[in-house]
Amino acid sequence: MALNEKKFIETALLSDLRIDGRGPFDYRNVAIKFGREDGSSEVQLGQTHVMGFVTSQLVQPYRDRPNEGTLSIYTEFSPMADHSFEIGRPGVFAVELGRIVDRGLKASRAVDTESLCVVAGKWVWSIRIDLHILDNGGNLVDAANIAALVALLTFRRPDCTLGGDNDQEVIIHSPEVREPLPLIVHHLPVAITFAFIGSEGTVVIDPSNFEEAVMGGKLTATLNTNGDVCAIQKAGGDGVIQSVIMQCLRIASVKAADITNKIKKAVESYNTERALRKIKRHPDPVVDVSKGAGMRVRSLSIEMEKTRLKIEDRKVNRSDDMEIETHSSKKTGSRDPYSKGINGDELKASLASRAAATSVEKMDVLPSVKTQFTMIDKTPTEMDSTPSLQQTIEAGEQTIKVKTLMDAVKPKHRRKKKTYPNHDLS
Repeated sequence: MALNEKKFIETALLSDLRIDGRGPFDYRNVAIKFGREDGSSEVQLGQTHVMGFVTSQLVQPYRDRPNEGTLSIYTEFSPMADHSFEIGRPGVFAVELGRIVDRGLKASRAVDTESLCVVAGKWVWSIRIDLHILDNGGNLVDAANIAALVALLTFRRPDCTLGGDNDQEVIIHSPEVREPLPLIVHHLPVAITFAFIGSEGTVVIDPSNFEEAVMGGKLTATLNTNGDVCAIQKAGGDGVIQSVIMQCLRIASVKAADITNKIKKAVESYNTERALRKIKRHPDPVVDVSKGAGMRVRSLSIEMEKTRLKIEDRKVNRSDDMEIETHSSKKTGSRDPYSKGINGDELKASLASRAAATSVEKMDVLPSVKTQFTMIDKTPTEMDSTPSLQQTIEAGEQTIKVKTLMDAVKPKHRRKKKTYPNHDLS
């Protein structure tokens, strides 16, 4: 960087202005994305772009910790991220970044390593975090720390059981057989970096790559939402007084809480989408709208036409039946109230005769068939004097408990049947 550019940055900070328009304690926007596989994350902090991947494998534990799994962090600096990065052996800055993130996770025991034990002293899970720097826009430590936390929260290790003769054989189940298990993370240690610029030691948070080029020192504080200081890293030759460090810790506690809320919301949305992806859905059949609509309208019209024809056929059949019954009743001249060709007037007269017959049955006297048919032969004026249909029905309901004609013919005491002469119905 040229000398004039350095002086411009320092002079602007004296007026509480930064070259990207932020204030001294303004943090850049954090964007979190996820890959298609569990345990992959992508974090963008301003122009800084970092990707994180988490993998696991079964290894033998350390002798001094036979019941605990292992957690390791590896960084990869791509030359396309910054021209100062070289391929091959990691540089000093790459080693420093890995140690800061590793110290924040291990020293605070954020990940439960005891839950990674499968067989004590023989097999434990080893968790590996790979951090890939894609673009260097400044403050790689904070971006890499967020990428590592998000990848750990979304990672699922395979479920395993013990089998064999002595239950010492480890059986790893595929995700189709058993649901993978998430890691147990007790809290989220978030790294916040401060830079000290100029002879007066102006403090700025989340330095950009241009500010890192002119800073005299930097301080990285790793805290959680409870305000616990998990780790502190001081780099650079410029000294920092105690009051400035305490001020940085107070500011870092507030920023760490905000970033933690963003991480939790992003992980929650990812888990919801993951659960929806696991639900098996049957795709709806693809139907051409133009053809499908015409076919549906055509089939509906055919069904309506069939229904209309059926109704018309039923009406025609009923009318034919009524005509046949009327002709048959006229042809035979039968006035039997129980015949099919009787009309409405005859039905009224028949009901009236039944009511009269039931009153006679109380005296155990059978009504003559002639009486019933003589009432039908009455004139219309005489029919008007007969009881109405409603009165006849009420009279029939009152005498419903009286014996019917067949019961009178067959009484309980088995009386002999009475014979009656045949009456001429014509």
